[in-house]
Amino acid sequence: MPAVLRTALVPLLLLSVGSATPTAPEPLDGYSDAAARQELDWEAKFRAIPQPDTLRENMRVLSARPHHVGSPYDKQNAEWILAHFKRWGFDAHIESFDVLFPTPTKRVLELVAPTHYVAKLREPAVRVDPTSAQQKEQLPTYNAYSPDGDVTARLVFVNYGLPDDYDELERLGVSVKGAIVIAKYGR
Repeated sequence: MPAVLRTALVPLLLLSVGSATPTAPEPLDGYSDAAARQELDWEAKFRAIPQPDTLRENMRVLSARPHHVGSPYDKQNAEWILAHFKRWGFDAHIESFDVLFPTPTKRVLELVAPTHYVAKLREPAVRVDPTSAQQKEQLPTYNAYSPDGDVTARLVFVNYGLPDDYDELERLGVSVKGAIVIAKYGR
């Protein structure tokens, strides 16, 4: 058993041994009483493992630099994860696969009327996020797997692009037929 898991389970086992009155297991569909007790014991052990500081540090390491598929930091992250799995006693290895990963060579988004505007397609760095300034390693903004081409049409804002949003536009007499729609992210 990995030391991290063993260390996390020892306090739980000591607490469960010290309990004066055993509690009846919750009924679990598809489990006998004995199997339900064993399942709930394992679930309690696994819930006790995550340590917020460890998780926070792991996420800091894994997200410290852009790590899209095929990038140097993607490889470094894979090797870091592999080392942890091996340290925990898993028979782990890295496999490589050839995948389709299109990236653009030219990206332009511009408004041609009523005034001309060319979007920067780059977000400014955010002071509280040191990784947001790593623009040399980041992929450019683009819509993956979209076809190439020029599209010119009127623009219609569709809120979140949900069916109710389109219904509201129809009630207002706004058609999206032949238009480019823009939606807010989320929901």
